[in-house]
Amino acid sequence: MKKRGPIVSVSGIVLIIISLSIATSAIPTNVTGSGDFFVSSLFEEMFDEISNEIQIVPGDSAHFSYTTYSSDVPILWGIQIIDYQAGDELSIDISNIFGDDYGTFTQKEPIIFEALQISQSDTLNLEITNIGVRDVTIITMFSEDPENSEALTNFDSPVMSMVVPLMVSGILLILGITILIIGVIVILVDLKNNYNNKRNY
Repeated sequence: MKKRGPIVSVSGIVLIIISLSIATSAIPTNVTGSGDFFVSSLFEEMFDEISNEIQIVPGDSAHFSYTTYSSDVPILWGIQIIDYQAGDELSIDISNIFGDDYGTFTQKEPIIFEALQISQSDTLNLEITNIGVRDVTIITMFSEDPENSEALTNFDSPVMSMVVPLMVSGILLILGITILIIGVIVILVDLKNNYNNKRNY
C-alpha cells in the first residue's frame, strides 16, 4: 500500500496541533473559567471605559452613562452577563440627555456588542432592565472610534499580540483540516485501487 495518504494525513494533523498550540498560547492566562471570564480582559486597552460589576434583580433596572468627545464617530458599546445562564435576558434602552431615542436592544446571550454612529459630542444613557427570572451580574464597555483605537493600530498592544496569533492559528487550522481531508481521500483511493488490483489477479 502506498504511503502518500498517511503522510498527507499526518501532515494535516500536525498543522492542526500546531494551530491549537498557537491559539492556546495567545489566550491570556488570567482567563480561567466561565465564572470569572471577562471579555475586557481579552481585549485589554480596547475600551475607553469599563464599568464595575452591577447586580440586577428580575424586573429592576440599572443606569449607565457615557459621554462622547468627538463628532461623526462610531461608539462601540457592549454588555456582558458575567454569570450567564440559559434564560437570562436583558432589555437595553439607549437615549441621550435630550431624550433622543437611539433604540431598544434585547440581550439573550452572554455578550452583546453594538455600534452607534454619533453625529456630535453627546452623553448616552443606557437603561438596562433585567427581564429574566433570576439575578444577573453585568459589566458595560464603551469604546469611542474603535477602528482607530491604539489597541488595533499598535502591533505591540495586548490586543494585537493576541489577535495576530489567533489569525495565524485560524489559517493553520483550516489548512490542516483541508490537508487531513485530502489525505483521507488519498488513502481511500489507494485502498480501492489496491483492492481492484488484487481482484484482477
